[in-house]
Amino acid sequence: MAAPGAGAGVAAGGRSLGGPLAPAPGSRYLPRVAATIDTERAVAHLRRADSVMDMVIEAVGPPQLREPSPTAFQALARSIIFQQLSGKAASTILGRFVALFREGATAEDAVSGFFPEPAEVLAIDDEAMRSAGVSRQKAAALRDLAAHFAEGKLSVERFGEWSDEEVIEHLLPVRGIGRWTAQMFLMFQLRRPDVLPTADVGLNRAMMRLYGLEAPATPDEVERIGTPWHPWATLACWYLWRSEDVILPLGDPA
Repeated sequence: MAAPGAGAGVAAGGRSLGGPLAPAPGSRYLPRVAATIDTERAVAHLRRADSVMDMVIEAVGPPQLREPSPTAFQALARSIIFQQLSGKAASTILGRFVALFREGATAEDAVSGFFPEPAEVLAIDDEAMRSAGVSRQKAAALRDLAAHFAEGKLSVERFGEWSDEEVIEHLLPVRGIGRWTAQMFLMFQLRRPDVLPTADVGLNRAMMRLYGLEAPATPDEVERIGTPWHPWATLACWYLWRSEDVILPLGDPA
């Protein structure tokens, strides 16, 4: 299983994770990204606090999270397009979507450079989005997201002012965005250091395997097992996601 935050733009052990890629010129929705996860401190804390996490960190190695998207709007729009699709199919649709706004644009451009502004998304008709493979439901969700940014209900400045729960509360009214999507946004776009998505299937499965549970961890079990991870739960989750991709020296759970 690929970790949600794994990918290009690596920051390794001993460095804080953060920093924007090159944004679209003139964008009004640029991220004010600050390094918020001190990986050296986080790794040291997790290894001291949890013997299972210590084993996982030893096996996985230094954390490698992808860089945030150039804009918050882009990160959330991409998450809507990718919902319930394989990576390959979603990338194809993403490339077709951005090509509606700039001839020749590709999915790669949408990751590291060009992406339409909210006003541009609001101006294009549904049939054009349908021609790119965007479903009617996702087209409506993209329009709603664009409206929230264009009207100032969501903005980089507001994200910087809000707590984790406040960010989630302001994202949930957007069509197509649930609590899990909002939590991934907090973790991998805003780089909030202490997010614990208790309903994440991959996290729950990894906990079952590593902590000797009889079934995937329930939200209460995630909270209990994750208590020692605070204030660095985000990085602990990343390590558990990555643990499914490496061979661990598993014995009796600690």
